[in-house]
Amino acid sequence: MPNPRLAARYAKSLIDLANERNQVETVYQDMQFLQALCKDSRDFLVLLRSPIVKADKKSVIVEAVTKGRISDITAAFNRLLITKGRESNLPEIIVAFIDQYKKQKGIHTIKLTTAVPVTEEVKKQLISQIQKQTNLSNIDLKATVNADIIGGFVLEIGDTLVDASIVYDLNKIKAQFMNNDFIYKIR
Repeated sequence: MPNPRLAARYAKSLIDLANERNQVETVYQDMQFLQALCKDSRDFLVLLRSPIVKADKKSVIVEAVTKGRISDITAAFNRLLITKGRESNLPEIIVAFIDQYKKQKGIHTIKLTTAVPVTEEVKKQLISQIQKQTNLSNIDLKATVNADIIGGFVLEIGDTLVDASIVYDLNKIKAQFMNNDFIYKIR
């Protein structure tokens, strides 16, 4: 069951410890590795969430999978989570850590959805245009492809949504026809 408050507390503790030891960048890279591991390996997630597998066995398996790939701080943090029985919350904690890291560094995540993949040059131009229009300097652009939007793009900047997709325009036209905006009401 998702628990964002718990994830935020553990992530805050980890980022504070990493700041204290001047290893924030290292722990951030570890979190990116663990996030990719969680996304790519369903078996790893099942292991973390399994109530049948004992904590000592989970600890050995997680240690074997991550050995040499993560720092000592992150390895100790993983052991702590397993000891406390919170290992099932690791994916949420990773997301919370990355969010707190980006907030600390002033990095703004912008989501771009297009019907077809965009080139790196287009991404750079878009980032440059957003920097000119807003006061955002550090931008992390996440580009995704969704063929359902047919064409155009959807851009999410914080709480702002710019929907310039074909499907949005078609839905607006459909709503106008359903409301009979183009037909005089004779009654």
